[in-house]
Amino acid sequence: MAEYRLCTTWRIEAPIEDVYLTIRDAGQWPCWWHGVERVLELEPGDASGVGRLQHYTWKGVLPYRLSFHLRVTRVEPQQILEGTASGELEGRGCWRFACEHPVTVVRHEWHVRTTRRWMNLLAPAARPLFEWNHAAVMQRGARGLARVLGARLLSEQRGCGEA
Repeated sequence: MAEYRLCTTWRIEAPIEDVYLTIRDAGQWPCWWHGVERVLELEPGDASGVGRLQHYTWKGVLPYRLSFHLRVTRVEPQQILEGTASGELEGRGCWRFACEHPVTVVRHEWHVRTTRRWMNLLAPAARPLFEWNHAAVMQRGARGLARVLGARLLSEQRGCGEA
């Protein structure tokens, strides 16, 4: 399986509480995040959200979709949302939030492996395209988040690189 370690940082001029609550409410992502086609809640989890299981379907710029489950494993309000992915992607994702008043800094870390055979076969040559596709999806998310919050997006950066 091909492994990816992808990091994206957004800086948005909005209160951390608003940013956190909007990102935490993944069921609404298809309304504002171009590329998120569907989020279905399969299990609600506890009152904090730990244990919540959702099924995601994503479509980036490239002509393929990815579907996977994500189970929330850690919630620290306005600080961390973390989960484990299974399905066409397997691994771990983490949202980290920090306040640099009046700016909220959001860092998304995605350490996953692809399970689709064709993606793994093409990974040695297509890795830069897959990473570019991920970056495009994340850029759409940053812009959509700013739009839904009526806020100014100050920057969107990517980093980490391959595992």
